[in-house]
Amino acid sequence: MQGVTVVDHPLVAHKLTLMRESGRSTKSFRELAREIGLLLGYEALRDLPVDMVEIETPLESTLAPMIAGKKLVLAPILRAGLGFLDGFLEIAPSARVAHVGLYREPATLQAVRYYFKAPADIADRLVLVLDPMLATGNTAVAAIDLLKERGARDIRFVCLLAAPEGVARLRQAHPDVAIVTASIDARLDDHGYIRPGLGDAGDRLFGTR
Repeated sequence: MQGVTVVDHPLVAHKLTLMRESGRSTKSFRELAREIGLLLGYEALRDLPVDMVEIETPLESTLAPMIAGKKLVLAPILRAGLGFLDGFLEIAPSARVAHVGLYREPATLQAVRYYFKAPADIADRLVLVLDPMLATGNTAVAAIDLLKERGARDIRFVCLLAAPEGVARLRQAHPDVAIVTASIDARLDDHGYIRPGLGDAGDRLFGTR
């Protein structure tokens, strides 16, 4: 699928299988989300631009690559996106963090905004939007709409699971936004849940199910 990367590394697949299990504890689910976030982060950032700079090793001077330009913005969609954040911050500790507060209205499945805060210079930075689930795509599209209104120009969306319907919706609304995911599952059900999925990621992350 154009613009979509499914990370098929065995470690990612194994950890995702553990997260799908219904009996998984909140502690374990949260730890696995952080670990997969870290692994997906490597894939999402594999083409960062670098400059060759001169450094001194203990033995001699040499040219070596360093990441070019300004640092990242990580934009978790509250609340479930916070479960991803720590893993990404482990590999990009200097990243700035935007917070996008959206919830899905149960009857219409439309995204409702309740909070938004982003760095002032977001237009100059690569933005990774973080959300465990890409289900209907409505929340992802609304989050990216907000970020683009603030000036963001280079955006990628990273999720644990995606439904084909959500991928199609996001690609149609924002074809310039690449998607990185650990799995594209079979379908959405009538309630907008991904099947087979892993349930409500926010409830499982924070013990509110």
